Amino acid sequence: MDINTIVKRAAQEVKDGQIINLGIGLPSQIVKYIPASIDVMVHSENGVLGVNKQAREEQVETDLIDAGGSYITTRPGASFFDSAVSFAIIRRSKLNVSFMGAFEVDAEGNLANWKIPGKFSPGIGGAMELAQKTNNVIVLSTHRDKSGRSKIKRRCTLPLTAERCVTRIITDMAVIDVTENGLVLREIAHSYSIDDVINATEAPLIITASVTKF
Repeated sequence: MDINTIVKRAAQEVKDGQIINLGIGLPSQIVKYIPASIDVMVHSENGVLGVNKQAREEQVETDLIDAGGSYITTRPGASFFDSAVSFAIIRRSKLNVSFMGAFEVDAEGNLANWKIPGKFSPGIGGAMELAQKTNNVIVLSTHRDKSGRSKIKRRCTLPLTAERCVTRIITDMAVIDVTENGLVLREIAHSYSIDDVINATEAPLIITASVTKF
């Protein structure tokens, strides 16, 4: 499994002129693969618009961190504001795309990404509002968990972050769209077959004649 496969494919979803939010974990790595030719503003819910790449040791400004606590750099035109403004941007649906990690996603586009019962969680944080208020929510995740179980479920079993919010799922095996008719397989990773993806996915998949490789 190559985590970079997920992140590189997700970076292709970023379009010129967008305002996007990159969640903690895999999504935060997307910024490394956005081409310089694409003009995009990255929002962080702790009060930054214009996040750039993570800071190298010699670039660290201790006041500049993203929502995950990593030191960041900023691009020209970046701005800083308080939490009220930051969440007003989210709540008024000003973000074009939110990229989020997941413990589970299901066939209805329900998302569980904040709590595993019995394990410590700092709380749901901004994930709930990002998932509810962004019209395009793209999930980045490994296709299976460490025990080999599918993370793409018929129905989520973990506490939900938000209902019916996910539009697209990108994993190390596939790109899958959430539609009114169910989960549609759009692309498969170059090292897998359609049968591999079907066998690794608990939820039923709709297979079309236009499935491509990435």
